[in-house]
Order: sequence, then C-alpha cells, then structure tokens
Amino acid sequence: MKKTITILTPTYNEEDNIDELYRRISIITAKNLNYSFEHLFIDNSSSDQTVKKIKQLAKKDKKVKLIVNARNFGADPSIMHGLTQVQTDACIYIVSDLQDPPELIPDLIKKWEEGFKIVGLVKTESEESKFIFFLRKLYYRLLSKISATPPIENYAGSGLIDREVIKILREINDPVPFLRGLLIEIGLPMAIVYFKQPKRKKGSSANGFFELYQVALEGLTNHSKFPIKLLSLFGFILSVLSFILAITYLCLKLFFWGEYTIGMTSLLIGIFFFGSIQMFFLGIIGEYISVIHTRVRKMPSVIELERINF
Repeated sequence: MKKTITILTPTYNEEDNIDELYRRISIITAKNLNYSFEHLFIDNSSSDQTVKKIKQLAKKDKKVKLIVNARNFGADPSIMHGLTQVQTDACIYIVSDLQDPPELIPDLIKKWEEGFKIVGLVKTESEESKFIFFLRKLYYRLLSKISATPPIENYAGSGLIDREVIKILREINDPVPFLRGLLIEIGLPMAIVYFKQPKRKKGSSANGFFELYQVALEGLTNHSKFPIKLLSLFGFILSVLSFILAITYLCLKLFFWGEYTIGMTSLLIGIFFFGSIQMFFLGIIGEYISVIHTRVRKMPSVIELERINF
C-alpha cells in the first residue's frame, strides 16, 4: 500500500501565484508514483481572488483540499492548524509565494526515506533584500546565544514533518506557536536540505516590518527567558551604579560646597537614560504577559469558515 503525503501551502492574498504553484507541484507529484499525494491549502481570509482560484482547482481535482479561516489569525497559528488537520503519513509544508521551490519536494522525501522525522528547508543564499537577509541572520544568531534550544539559522519551518511529529504538535496545542522553534524543541533527529531562495516574482509579501517584528518577539518570548533574567541583572547593576554615583555627588558637594554644582544637563541625561531603560524592559515584560494572557484565555488558534473536499 502506498504511503500518503500532504502538501500544505498556507495562503494570504496570493492570487497571482496559485495557478503556478499548483502546476509545479502537480508535475512533481505526477512523477513520484511511489506515494499518494493530496494538496491542502489553508487560507488566512484573503481579500483578493485567492480563495476563488483554489475553489476552481478543487472542483477539477478532488485531491485539492481547502480550509478557509474566518479571519486572519496570523501566519504561524494558521500553519499550525493546517498541520494538525493532516491525516497522512507525512506533511510537506512550503510557502505559496514560490520562494520555497516545489522542485525540492523529492529531496525532502529522500531524507524522510532515510529515517528522519523532520526535514528542514534552510536558505544558504537569498535573492531577497540583502538588508532583510542580514537582519534575519543577526536575529537567528542572537536567538541561538540566548535560547535553551538554539534555532537553525535561516530555517523558517518549511520542509517535511512526519505524522509522529504532527501527533506531538496536536498534544502541545500552543495558541501562539513559534513553529520553527517548536520543531527544534521537540528534539527528534532533523535533516537539512539547503537551497538558494529565489526572489518573489508575483504579488507582494504580507510580512511587513511590523509582522516580522512580531514574529521575532514571539520567538524570543516563547523560547528564551534571557530577557527577563537580563532585566533583573541590568536593574541590579544600575542600582549599584546609581548608589555609587549618589555617594560620589554627595561627597563632592560636602567637600566642595561653594564650588561644586550639579548641572541640569547631567540631571536630564540621567532622567532620560533611566526612563528609556524602564520603558524598554516594561515592553519586554508586556510581551511575556501577553503570551501568558493568550494561553490563559484558551481561545482556539484558528476558527474555520469553511472546508472543501474533506
């Protein structure tokens, strides 16, 4: 009996890429006769013709499945929900903007056949903005220094996931998942398929600066306690320095009463410095509280609007 594989592609306003994506994946799956494939789209409430195009494909091809979310729940919650709906032997998750080339699917399957439960797609180079690529590398290096389970540089979660791993993800049931970190935390042996990321040819990315910043913070708060520990350490150091400075100023004033005066400049610099430090760390505390609040509410990560071909 053939093993079954689900190709999972999350979508959000990708009307320009749907047909090309489906065509290229169909070519790959048609050549691989050893497995039975299905193609699952999970749409994050697109405002363009993305859903309409997928529905047209689903009418022609019953192996095309579609989940439409009631609203935009965010990238990782939507992907996680799609993964937990998979009932096949493995799931291959690739992005819908064609920056994860579908032609890498056979390489992923080959690594899976070797016994790996997780196979990750990792970028060695990218044709995207050099500045963004540099920031990503910088972020991963920072996270690897402060995280208990260091992430893989330039790994965004795309690749192949075995059904055993999907079962574990279902049990975790994280409403604010950081998928690329979760897969590393699970700890099962992981294979890597390296590739050069092509430039997006059609459409525009939904991941602007704010979205990327939010993902970065989720990774930080989900997989590292270092910022909270740094807050305590920094607070202690500043307290000691402030005490030493206060004693120094007191001594100078006592011994040089008529000559020594405290200028407004030094006072303002001190006030603004301590104020900015407090605001920065209050923001970090707020992020951790936000994560706790989301988990305490126990809201579902995604609410579906409709399903097709299930």
